[in-house]
Amino acid sequence: MSTTAARRVSVKDVAAAAGVSLGTVSNVLNHPEKVSAATRDRILAVIDELGFVRNDAARQLRAGHNRAIAMIVLDVANPFFTDVAHSVETEFAAQRQPLILADSSQDPAREATYLDLFEEQRIGGILITPVGRVLPRLRQLRDRGTAIVLVDRKAGAREFSSVSVDDRRGGRLAAEHLLETGRRRLAFVGGPAALAQVRDRHVSARSAVEEHPGATLRFIETDTMDARAGRRATDRLLALPAAERPDAIFAANDLVALGVLQALTLAHVSVPDDIALIGYDDIEFAASAAIPLSSIRQPRDELGRQAAQMLRDVIADPSAPVRHVVLEPELVVRRSTVR
Repeated sequence: MSTTAARRVSVKDVAAAAGVSLGTVSNVLNHPEKVSAATRDRILAVIDELGFVRNDAARQLRAGHNRAIAMIVLDVANPFFTDVAHSVETEFAAQRQPLILADSSQDPAREATYLDLFEEQRIGGILITPVGRVLPRLRQLRDRGTAIVLVDRKAGAREFSSVSVDDRRGGRLAAEHLLETGRRRLAFVGGPAALAQVRDRHVSARSAVEEHPGATLRFIETDTMDARAGRRATDRLLALPAAERPDAIFAANDLVALGVLQALTLAHVSVPDDIALIGYDDIEFAASAAIPLSSIRQPRDELGRQAAQMLRDVIADPSAPVRHVVLEPELVVRRSTVR
């Protein structure tokens, strides 16, 4: 024992201690039905005694693939993405497949670095919410044997299977709700504008506003989608002349909305009396805010479950037809928009 304690125990150590061949140990680990019960029990006892742990990663790499699944999200600090990732992890855990979670932080360079890393590790499949112009790289990965599924985003070329939520519908729901409460000077806060989710929510909100004569929508673009961005954007809005200030704000996600709410509260602006506020995602913090936040609910658990199942299907049959699942958002009304 002392000679093996200082280093990792190998298959050779197990075979020597059990007095069997390497092939017999391999069969016990991979095809136990090929080994007699007595021999199998003896080898398993030696494995327990020596503390042998199989190097599954090395075995899979020798086979040319890795059973692990990777997921790249836009912002792991956003509870929306952590909830989706938790749902994905639950699905794969049942199959004893590990999930590696990566955060692109809305940075194309960081996203590219993770894709390179996962290719080097020969990851079996990748779930990704893209941020950069990444489709050519994803095509390359797919052609080299890595299964790809887009999450919370549909590819423009429609060549990758995807699971998403109808952000255009969600943006319209938010704007129409604000308009129905009598608001006419709306502001949309979020960014970057190039982000597909932001673009779709903004475009559909603008379309809804344009259907109401006299209503306007001002776009305040942010660099990120967090509470600090919401506070800064609100400072810009409050600096406007009183006649130009919005009477309603649609934040591109709930983290931005919570920053907006904080800034309005510090400026002694009443929500919703002076300015109504609605967010997007309906994260847990939305309902527990000092003023409960109206929001557009995304079915996070269902999004993650469907994405995991779809990736499993693509891994099993790479030649299967491309599929796109689009889930429906839901308006959740709370005190931040209704008096």
